[in-house]
Amino acid sequence: MKNRFASLVLGIAVMALSAGSVMAQDNTAKPAPAAQAAPSTQPAQPAPAAAPNVESDDIRYLQQNQAERARDQPGNNAPVWRTVVEGTKNYSSLPYPEAGVLIQPRQQFPGQARATTAGEAWRQYRNGPLTQISGWVLLVAAAAFFGAYLIFGPIKLKAPKTGRLIERFTPFERIAHWSTAISFTVLALTGIIMLFGKYVLMPVFGHTLFGWLAYGSKTIHNFVGPIFTVSVIVVFLLFVKDNLPRAVDVKWLARLGGAIGKGHVNAGRFNGGEKLWFWGGVVVLSLIVSISGFVLDMLVPGIEYTRGNMQVANVIHIIATVLIMAVSLGHIYMGTIGMEGAYGAMRTGYVDDTWAREHHDLWYEEVQSGKVPRVRSQEGDRKMVDLKEKGA
Repeated sequence: MKNRFASLVLGIAVMALSAGSVMAQDNTAKPAPAAQAAPSTQPAQPAPAAAPNVESDDIRYLQQNQAERARDQPGNNAPVWRTVVEGTKNYSSLPYPEAGVLIQPRQQFPGQARATTAGEAWRQYRNGPLTQISGWVLLVAAAAFFGAYLIFGPIKLKAPKTGRLIERFTPFERIAHWSTAISFTVLALTGIIMLFGKYVLMPVFGHTLFGWLAYGSKTIHNFVGPIFTVSVIVVFLLFVKDNLPRAVDVKWLARLGGAIGKGHVNAGRFNGGEKLWFWGGVVVLSLIVSISGFVLDMLVPGIEYTRGNMQVANVIHIIATVLIMAVSLGHIYMGTIGMEGAYGAMRTGYVDDTWAREHHDLWYEEVQSGKVPRVRSQEGDRKMVDLKEKGA
C-alpha cells in the first residue's frame, strides 16, 4: 500500500513539472509588449494579394479542358454545367436553331425580384402572377354581371308586342355568329382547363385523369382555333358595314345606353356598346388571340420558333384570351338573360317591332321607310307568308 501511494504522489509531481515547463515556453515565445509597441523604421509593405476566388484548390485544374478534367477527376462535370447554365451556344450537329443552347440564358419578367434562367422565369411568371391575376379578372367580371342581374334584373319591353316581325339576322348571319360563339366557348373551356385545371381539377380528379383531360383539351384547343379564326373573319365581313362608328354612338356610350340621365338614347342597327365589342373584342382581341395561337401551333411562316419567342407568344395569348373572355361575359349577359328578346333575335333571326323601336330606333325608322328591307332572305319570305296565313 505504501509503495502504491508513493508511486501516485511521484506521478502527480511529474505531471505538474511538465505543465509548468510548457507554460514557461509559451511565455518566452510571446514578444514583450514594449517590443510590440515599438515603432517600425521599415516602410509599410503592401498586403499580399487575396487568393483567387475559385471553386477548386487546384488552379491548374481550372485551366484544363474537359477531356483533361475527365482524366484527372472522372465524373466531375461541374464546369460543363456551369457553362450550360450561362446559356452560351455550343456545338451541336442538330439543325435546330437552338440545338446548341441546352438551357436558356437568364431572364427577368415584370414583377420578378431577380433574374433566373428564361425557362424558369417564364414558368414562375405563368404559374404565378399571370394565372392569379387572370383568375381574379374572370371572377370579378362574372360577379359584376351576376350582381347586375340580381340588382337591376333583365331589361324588359315597355310596350306590348305588336306581332309584326322584322328579320334582324339572316340564316347565314346566324350560322356565322353561332360558329364563332360555339368555337369560342370550346376554346374558352379548354383554355381554362389548361390554365387553372391543375389548381382546381387535379386535386379532385388526380394526376392521371387530369393528365388525360389536359391532353385532350390541348388537342381540341389546337384544332378548334382555326375554326374560330375563320368564323371571326366571316363575321367581320358580314357586320362591319353596320358597325362603323357614328356620332350617336358617342352619346350612347356617354350615357351607358340610357343608364345615366333621362330620355331615350338613339341607336342604329347596332348600338355603341355592341360596336365597342365588335371592334375591341371581335376584331382586335380576336386578331391577337388568333395570331399568337398560330405562333404557338407553329403555323405562321417566317418566324423563328425559339423557346423565347414561344414563351412571349404564350404570355400574349393568355393575356388577350383572358381579356376577351371577361369582356365577352358582358356580351353573353346582354344577349341572353340581360335583355328581353335579345336571345330570340339571334336564335330565330326575328324581332318584334316594339323591340326594334325601343332598342334600335334609328334602324327601325330605316325599316319603316323602306331603306332597309323588313325581310332579307328567302326563308324570311316564307315565314312571313306562313304568319299571314295563320293570321287569316
